[in-house]
Amino acid sequence: MTHRQDFEIFLATAPGLEPLLAAEVRGKGFRQPKAMPGGVAIQGGWPEVWRANLWLRGASQVLARLDSFHVTHMAQLDSRARHVPWASVLRPDVPFRVEVTCHKSRLYHSDAVAQRIATAITQTLGAPHQPEAEVAVRARLDHDRCTISLDTSGEALHRRGYKLAVNPAPLRETMAALFLQACGYTGQEPLLDPMCGSGTFVIEAAEIAARLNPGRNRRFAFEQLATFDAEAWAAMRAVRSARPPAFPCHGSDRDAGAVQMSLDNAARAGVSGHTEFHRAAISEVTPPPGPPGLVMVNPPYGSRLGEPGKLAPLYSALGQVLATRFHGWRVGLVAAEPALAHATRLPFLPPDAPVPHGGLRVSLYRTVPLG
Repeated sequence: MTHRQDFEIFLATAPGLEPLLAAEVRGKGFRQPKAMPGGVAIQGGWPEVWRANLWLRGASQVLARLDSFHVTHMAQLDSRARHVPWASVLRPDVPFRVEVTCHKSRLYHSDAVAQRIATAITQTLGAPHQPEAEVAVRARLDHDRCTISLDTSGEALHRRGYKLAVNPAPLRETMAALFLQACGYTGQEPLLDPMCGSGTFVIEAAEIAARLNPGRNRRFAFEQLATFDAEAWAAMRAVRSARPPAFPCHGSDRDAGAVQMSLDNAARAGVSGHTEFHRAAISEVTPPPGPPGLVMVNPPYGSRLGEPGKLAPLYSALGQVLATRFHGWRVGLVAAEPALAHATRLPFLPPDAPVPHGGLRVSLYRTVPLG
């Protein structure tokens, strides 16, 4: 890694969302994206690492691959870990931590592996090992292949830096962004979430419409690395691509507390001027001004927030309102129970495979424009 400009960069996402993330990565101009289990691999240098953290909406972490080698016993790990070019990426004055996962490998004790790698770093570089350090070295042992990476993001990338308050079972911003993409949303049409909760779909859509970088309001772990160039990073962040959206993004909720939460989150995100929130029951929901657009909704699932059977009338009412008042609009609905999605009686396309979300598995149900 020290002797070449490019290396592998792994963009992590939830299992099942890899094709959507690969499409976003291609659309943002990154080279040679390759979807694989758990994420997308690209080739690039440190500017691409910074850009991925700043630009990508669907990635949960950006990992820089440092080394990969075959290992079957601890003495071999000790030796190989000391040959990783730590000094080229880590600073001796910045604490680090080591996280290890083991899968079908002869070295299966993750804590012991982590201790050996931490010792190698401390003895070769002098950097202090601290369990709570922001800089994380990640090692994955899979079938005796050890892959060592640096987590360049720090806090997971769904933490955009604006959401201080959330409702129960919030959808992560990264997943919301990919679901919006899957529904064909590009920011050129009206959007409505009639069960907006803490405003995730509405705020993500407004940022897309306004061309605001998702990482603009937060810091990243790569700022603590030896490879960090503060001047180049400042120049990258200073590039302004923002534009006035063609249409505002709308959210409503029957709960006044949720509406206030959304208003506060939108203000912190800097999109108050591009979003509108108001209190309304499902029976009161009507299309906002403008041409038909996209209804994006994440209703209660039942598995965690109440019995699914009790929610069928809510889903039925939602479907009836959308079918009768939203002609020409497309619908994207997130559901954990197929029976609840079908209780809307909306003409959904076949859903993609479920993806993990907060201990559940949810699917995105989509329609073509409603007749």
